[in-house]
Amino acid sequence: MIIDRLHDEVMSKGMTCVGLDIRMEYLPEFIKKKNNSISDKIFDFNRLAIDAVSDRVACFKLQIACYEAEGIEGLRAYARTMEYLRQKKLVSIADVKRGDISSTGGLYAKAHFSGELESDFMTVNPYMGEDAISPYYDYIKNKNKGLFVLVKTSNPSAVDFQEKTMSDGNPLYIETAKKVAGWGSAFMGKSGYSSIGGVVGIKNTMQFQEIRKLCPEMFFLVPGYGAQGGNGQDIKKAISDPCAVVNSSRGIIAHAKQAENENDFMDKISDRVEIMRRDLAYE
Repeated sequence: MIIDRLHDEVMSKGMTCVGLDIRMEYLPEFIKKKNNSISDKIFDFNRLAIDAVSDRVACFKLQIACYEAEGIEGLRAYARTMEYLRQKKLVSIADVKRGDISSTGGLYAKAHFSGELESDFMTVNPYMGEDAISPYYDYIKNKNKGLFVLVKTSNPSAVDFQEKTMSDGNPLYIETAKKVAGWGSAFMGKSGYSSIGGVVGIKNTMQFQEIRKLCPEMFFLVPGYGAQGGNGQDIKKAISDPCAVVNSSRGIIAHAKQAENENDFMDKISDRVEIMRRDLAYE
């Protein structure tokens, strides 16, 4: 199952996930000056970043909003990047946060688990219950795909809903985690983890520990590292073993803005990844 492949990548390369959450202002002048399209410029940026560190990171995440904001040209770059990751046999996460039900959910699954936009994992929102998750089951079971379901996010206003106390005394994020673990129980890999994992931020290590204890078979996509304030010590306080991929986006790719050429660009990306890998490494 896809979760076994991701787990193997983590065990051999570490927990780093590079977020290719592109902004046009991140592009260095040597890429901007090329006489080509927006799609070419963005794809050149992504290709260089992938080539710089693909041997040392577990996976790559693309936030689709960054590409949608650039219109059709941005989506072309998104599709080209996903194709490049497939060609290089690298694990990809489509950060799309879909959350609709029935046939609409099925179309989202088709869009991001097949065709030009095909990825290995998708992020999804469980607010509408299992009806928003079940359209993906066939792809998980028969097409070797996986999900990361929003459980406890790292944004400040997550407390508005996620920490509200339910009738049984648990906060909503705990009930969500238990539901996600239940849905994932049918899709267990040989690694001992499910292909339905959880998105859990790193800002509150005690909450993370609580979720980890309740859901030992859940693999995590962890936001909140680097530019959002989280660090390796937080990760190691929250989880005692590498059962997660930890994403950093602008904390890595924004540092290439001042690069003067391709080699300089790749060196800057590589340096930032090495800093993160050392920070996340277990002794």
